[in-house]
Formats: sequence, structure tokens, C-alpha cells
Amino acid sequence: MDQAKEPRKGRAGGKANDVKADLIAVVVAVTNGEPRVLTIGQANALPSGPFELDHRSLQSGLRAWVERQTSHPLGYIEQLYTFADRDRIGDEHIQRVISISYLGLTREDQTERSPTHGWHGWYDYFPWEDHRSGMPAIVPDIVMPRLQAWADEADHADMRHDRWHRAAIVFGLDERDWNEELVLQRYELLYEAALVPEAKHGRGTVSVPSIPGRPMIADHRRILATAIARLRTKIKYRPVVFELMPATFTLLQLQRTVEALAGRLVHKPNFRRLIEQQDLVEETGETMSDTGGRPAKRFRFRQTVLAERTVAGTKLPISRA
Repeated sequence: MDQAKEPRKGRAGGKANDVKADLIAVVVAVTNGEPRVLTIGQANALPSGPFELDHRSLQSGLRAWVERQTSHPLGYIEQLYTFADRDRIGDEHIQRVISISYLGLTREDQTERSPTHGWHGWYDYFPWEDHRSGMPAIVPDIVMPRLQAWADEADHADMRHDRWHRAAIVFGLDERDWNEELVLQRYELLYEAALVPEAKHGRGTVSVPSIPGRPMIADHRRILATAIARLRTKIKYRPVVFELMPATFTLLQLQRTVEALAGRLVHKPNFRRLIEQQDLVEETGETMSDTGGRPAKRFRFRQTVLAERTVAGTKLPISRA
């Protein structure tokens, strides 16, 4: 059975005007310096399932679906967003669905292999979002000319100007700065321009080829974009990155994790200065020598920070290197 369709169980026999609630999990890990997301099916769906009467709460229902579909227990989760757009689910034969999404942070089990679920780099789904080595070639070579063509095909000059102006802002074109937090706005613009496969459901044949990037069922890629944007914003003022780190780590590993999530580099001296000034970590007295240079000190998050993680603020700015 196609795992990507499994969450739709329980809807047979429902009335066309019924409103159903789906629980959808964006579960994120950072492995070997790359942000990864837990998927089911052919890596084209997020773990999800309907909210059922026997679920004690939304969170308990979500945890049950994720464990049933992936065998991965959820740790830290927070509610992300609720989606209810009728024209975005991609299936006219299913009653109205409200998608209640959650963001979960964890560590990947690299020993596990399964045909029904797995971990995949989130830049496979959004290749234009990784700016750690500068602007990726996909932006000037593919995204920019296709958005320009979309803008030029508008009927009126004002609309042509508006389309290109929005494209330039969200993609950092025309000498504008790249804003790593505008993940959802970039995906939504590509959707509006019918440059992603998900936008072409129900629109008939569209001759313009899609922008490279792995598609997902229904609105799952939109939900993933929302989660990436939330996390990129949140790592700047909450110590949620702790949830993604092992018990002990080097400062370089911590920096690389932040950079992986943000999709851009940070200024190393400033980053380390901020970590020290905010008293977020403490030395373990151990070192590791696999960094290619002199042995690096191992750190752990201070216990008081871990205890206060739900309320404590922090600053991990994505500096312009």
C-alpha cells in the first residue's frame, strides 16, 4: 500500500460537505551538517493522519500517527500552522480538509533503513534555499528568467511591475539582500506562477516546465516551507537548536548546525563571542581530534539553559560573513 495515501483512511463514506482535520508532522534533524526531514511514501509526503475520536488531544494523535508510520518517537514538538485552503489540497473528491501542522526537532537514527519512510535533505525540496556557498546557480540560471517571463506575460504594466517587484524582493534580485526567512513567500510565488508541479493540479496542461525541486503530495511542500521559515526565525531568539545536537559537541559543530538550518554562513568570531557572552554552553573537559586541526574542546549545554529552554531567549544571528 502506498504509505503516502495511508493518512486518508477513515474518510470513506463521509459526506461531501464534511470537514476533516489532518495532523501533519514536519520532523527535522541535522545530520552531518545537513538539515533533513522525515518523510513517508516515496519521500513525497510528511507523516500525517486524521484526528480521530479516540485521540486524547491533537498532540497525542500526531504522536500516534508518526510512530505508527515511521516507528520514530517524537520528542520536542510545537504547533506550526493550520491550513484550510480549499483549492490547495489537490483532490476534488475528498471532503474539505483542515491541516493542523506541527514542527518536531529530533536526531536522526542513521542505522534505520525502511521502504516506507526515511530522511531526506530539505534542500532537495527547495534547492534555491541553500546559500551557504553563495547564491545557488538555480536562482540566476532558472528561477530568475522564468519569473521574468511570468511577469512579462501579465496583461497590464502595473501587474508586470508588481510581479517582478515581488520576485525581486523574495529572491534577493536587483541588488537586494537575500532574506533567509522568506521561505514560504518564495514557494508561494513559484506556486502562483505555476512553476512548481503542485500548482498545476486542476489547471490543465501547462507548457512551462517546473523549477527543479522534489514535489510533495497535496500541500505538504507548502507546510515544509512554513516549518523551515519558522525554524530559521526561531533559532535567532530561542535555544531550540539544542534539540538537534548530541549531548556533547564542538563549537564548530554547533555553528555548522545553525548554518545548515539558516542556509547561509555565520561570522565565526561573532558567533563564538555570542555563545560565550550568553553563557549557553560549558566545557566538558574533553576534546576531539577529528576536525582536521588541533584537538577541539567539547561542550555541552548548561543544565540551567536546558531546564529553561521553553522560556529562555538567546541570540544566534545569521551574520553576513
